[in-house]
Amino acid sequence: MNVTLQVDATPSASALFLRPWNDGDVEPLVEAYRDPTLRRWAGPPVESIEDAVEWLELQRCGWATGERLSFAVHEGHSGTVEGRLAGNVVMKRTGPSHESAEVGYWTAAHARGQGVAPRALEALTSWAFDVFAGVGLKRLDLLHQVDNLASCRVAEKARYGFHQVLPARPPFPRDGHLHIRRADTPA
Repeated sequence: MNVTLQVDATPSASALFLRPWNDGDVEPLVEAYRDPTLRRWAGPPVESIEDAVEWLELQRCGWATGERLSFAVHEGHSGTVEGRLAGNVVMKRTGPSHESAEVGYWTAAHARGQGVAPRALEALTSWAFDVFAGVGLKRLDLLHQVDNLASCRVAEKARYGFHQVLPARPPFPRDGHLHIRRADTPA
């Protein structure tokens, strides 16, 4: 599936361009993962070119199976020139039911605090509900550890309502929050 999503610029934020990850993302991915905050919340670690190649292969396999639809988020887009890597958004379809899926995201250090995560998540959410409505997608779940306050703010900005606290279980050392967005959530 060759999918690209664009998010218009706002007076305070640059445009975003989302597309499936590719081999040109190896070095920017390694650079993004040098950030200790990103490594704290996102796994598995990407510490080398080899790790990045492996990570990108997982993303390609996810697209091939339809189980993990992951987008590289780039700042700005002009013609065919992408801006700097700003983050990642992903939709994971792991269960037998097509009624729900899970979303996740991370933001590169240089792009934090600029609205990248909520805007990219909103684009992914709209796309997912449009594309997968025919197979019954009605709900997207967003999970994060309770102490990840930035993720809680992103969820709220992208209209994922808090649903419940989930108990800690491996690989998560702390309790988590479950936020939910339904296909019929008003704008």
